[in-house]
Amino acid sequence: MANKEEKYCDKQSGWQKFCKFVWNSETGQFLGRTGGSWFKITVFYIIFYLCLAAFWALMLLIFYQTIDYRSPKYQLAESRIGANPGLGFRPRPKDENIDSTLIWFKNGNNEENWKYWSESLQEFLEPYKKSTIDAGAHVENCGDNQMASEGKFCHFDVNAIPSQCSVENHFGYQRGDPCVLIKLNKIFSWKPEGFTDEELRDTHIPDVVRKSYPTRLNNASQLIYITCEGENAADKENVGEIEYYPQQGIEFKYYPFTNQPGYLSPFVFVHFKKPQPGVLINIECKAWARNIKHNRMDREGSVHFELLVDGF
Repeated sequence: MANKEEKYCDKQSGWQKFCKFVWNSETGQFLGRTGGSWFKITVFYIIFYLCLAAFWALMLLIFYQTIDYRSPKYQLAESRIGANPGLGFRPRPKDENIDSTLIWFKNGNNEENWKYWSESLQEFLEPYKKSTIDAGAHVENCGDNQMASEGKFCHFDVNAIPSQCSVENHFGYQRGDPCVLIKLNKIFSWKPEGFTDEELRDTHIPDVVRKSYPTRLNNASQLIYITCEGENAADKENVGEIEYYPQQGIEFKYYPFTNQPGYLSPFVFVHFKKPQPGVLINIECKAWARNIKHNRMDREGSVHFELLVDGF
């Protein structure tokens, strides 16, 4: 009986100590501090955190003064993406197949079989159709040997693309002879360089480049040639005839990209006129200029995709 009373007393003593810590009526302390002590420490931390916030705000202000919102600090070889552009293609597969590079559709009258691919290209081209040339815009109508003024870019006219790769003809997906858009990835301040006569003798350069490439260096009419072919022997046999619109390359005049407002990347439409139906075709497209190097593993200077056309 005595042990129970002692435990009860201990509990009462512990509770009384806690209550006294929360509020001590004898000393007027709340949680171990008087009102004056709480006031002093509150004022101290308010001043401390205000000074800390002011310090970081000043550091951020100084940091933002060093940033150019239109021009990256590290460019070309000094940047993470380097000075060797890759290629991109459109249309891309659906978001749920984002890792895929397969363009797979069934041509015919049932538009549900090919509608996505056609609409994806149409959506990508909308900004090009809305692009206009006027005195207040950053886009100019450049001639064959004319570069854009500083801070502006040359107008890329999508109306020059033949009807085979047009919205009205569903970019060929209804007919089973699809058009695939190929473009260079943007690299700030990158300019294409022309091949020299000696470099054009290199056998690894395709005949279309060696035979038709203008050797006048720094001439705006020069092209970054685009070539597409099947990756393997069977692919080359099944891919069929290929045509390029508006031409088999991108003119130098559309570069460099310097974050001009409203800049639109030039591109080439690759028209696969008679791909073998029912066969998966591996395709590789490459861009050709003196300062474009090809690395299949890292996909530098090239792009890979697969094409599968299911017939009627």
